[in-house]
Amino acid sequence: MAKVQLVLNAGSSSLKFQVFLDDGADVPNRLYRGLFEGLGTDPHFKVKDHDGAVVGEQRWPHDAAYGFEEALAYLSDWLAAHRGGHQLAAVGHRVVHGGPNYTHAVRLTPAIIAELDTLSPLAPLHQPRSLEPIRIIARRVPGLPQVAAFDTAFHRTQPEIAQLFAIPQSLTDAGVKRYGFHGLSYAYLATQFPKVDERLVHGRVVAAHLGSGASLGAYAASKSVATTMGFSALDGLVMGTRCGTIDAGVVFYLQRELGMSAPEAEHFLYTKCGLLGVSGISNDMRDLREKAGAEPGAQRAIDLFVYRINREFGSLVAALGGIDALVFTAGIGENDAATRAEVIEAARWAGFELDPEANRSGAARITTGSGPQAYVIPTDEEWTIVREMRAVLASEQDRLPAL
Repeated sequence: MAKVQLVLNAGSSSLKFQVFLDDGADVPNRLYRGLFEGLGTDPHFKVKDHDGAVVGEQRWPHDAAYGFEEALAYLSDWLAAHRGGHQLAAVGHRVVHGGPNYTHAVRLTPAIIAELDTLSPLAPLHQPRSLEPIRIIARRVPGLPQVAAFDTAFHRTQPEIAQLFAIPQSLTDAGVKRYGFHGLSYAYLATQFPKVDERLVHGRVVAAHLGSGASLGAYAASKSVATTMGFSALDGLVMGTRCGTIDAGVVFYLQRELGMSAPEAEHFLYTKCGLLGVSGISNDMRDLREKAGAEPGAQRAIDLFVYRINREFGSLVAALGGIDALVFTAGIGENDAATRAEVIEAARWAGFELDPEANRSGAARITTGSGPQAYVIPTDEEWTIVREMRAVLASEQDRLPAL
């Protein structure tokens, strides 16, 4: 019986998954890719096969009490009916925060899960959601190998100075430093650089991971040297509902003048700000683009989103000492030609020249001229996770004594 590996990527109200054939191939052979979205509000399941054809779809009543527990039970039943005699061999997970200790993917044990739970204050909206499917599977299938791959790990190649805050060393030693996130996405992009342009492999590159969560990452010779997210996933760019970089004094103001508790201020900055807060309309760039002509708040949110990207882009170019390429990825970066055009126009100071037709058509390279170039590379975090999971499991196998 052939074996398959499942990869799970848990969000606040979504659960992305991919199923790969466990055949030892260097390039993972994907069998299925799917998504549960609207968990807790308007649950919807959709899955496609290797060729992109929809092979399963299901909706549940609005406000159905349908969370990760129910989604995983449904997925288990669906896979049992559709994987054609394949045996589930392992599950890989995206875990947002690995803290200072987890710089590579690891096989999960109860002790490691408990340690990762202690990092929840560093990513309060993400870490508990990352760990919930892990606990569910450990309870339902106790002997099934599970592996965690970390969003923070890719950035551990950054120089120490790039990870420091201007705080006492005792706090730094306690783990208060810049970690960076979206590392699984940035790691995947680095594997694609040779396929797109050899200059990306050895050059100075800024990648723009633009989605509901958004960040910029700087590469030198395909290694992370700086990123816009820091101690938490709240830092850096304007995001769907997150404020991005903000003066710490604003937090004190929320508490002192508006009477918010620390948890209330945290919830506000994570869920009521960003594109949603500025526009007063939506956290979805597609909605804002549609309403920008009629709603001043929508255009203001778009303008601030692009302005902050350009500001942070400049800081990363400074960290790199120059720029050879800009890469767009994730939901907005891959699909919103208007945002790409505005970002590139704002970056003309760095030598970028937009190719409007290439940008509109979604070409891989969307600039022209002899200066630095801009590219669009679709990301695939789950592909990174399965590769890292296989490396962990293979290493364990190599350590087994010969029979």
